Amino acid sequence: MKVLKVALTGGIATGKSVISKYLESKGCYLCYSDQLAHKLMEPGNFAWGKIVDYFGESIILPDKRIDRKKLGEIVFSSEKDRMFLNNLLHPLVLKEKKRIIEELERSEKAKIFVSEAALTIEAGFHGFYHRIIVAHAPLEVRLKRLMERDRIDEELAIKKIKSQLPNEEKLKYAHYIIDTSGSIKETVKWTARVFKALMKDWEMINKGDP
Repeated sequence: MKVLKVALTGGIATGKSVISKYLESKGCYLCYSDQLAHKLMEPGNFAWGKIVDYFGESIILPDKRIDRKKLGEIVFSSEKDRMFLNNLLHPLVLKEKKRIIEELERSEKAKIFVSEAALTIEAGFHGFYHRIIVAHAPLEVRLKRLMERDRIDEELAIKKIKSQLPNEEKLKYAHYIIDTSGSIKETVKWTARVFKALMKDWEMINKGDP
């Protein structure tokens, strides 16, 4: 059995988590790229050593873990530092995703693998997936969400949003677009429609169609 490989992307604070939770509730295997990256950054791992060598010991907490908040402030303020971190972590995360997909195809535990990642397109990995879903919301909605969620001021929120490819550019790569600017109920309704389409896509790839 082939697993349908789906990328759920969209800029920061575009409402990807609501979509993810619904798809997971329908039996999709959800792979959260941030969580994979955090594991790779744990003390003793290859990425941990490279990050500490590059950024210095000032980003290390007393228990040797990386202070992700401090690291985030650094990389969102420096394109050079952000590129270093992304170029280090993205290939390692993709390698782990491939391992998970191979296991799913052997075990047949899920028909659809969904990777939730804000930077799928920026990393150049969109071609790896059968289908791309882009979550979209207007800038003013995203700013409000981000400031409330991360308890940050507008200046830092804008900096975080601008560090990523504009969502309007990501829409060009989408097979499916989900507008998350309304209520959670509305987002779930649109996601349910996309899920039905994904099940048809799964049937097609297992019949030999692209």
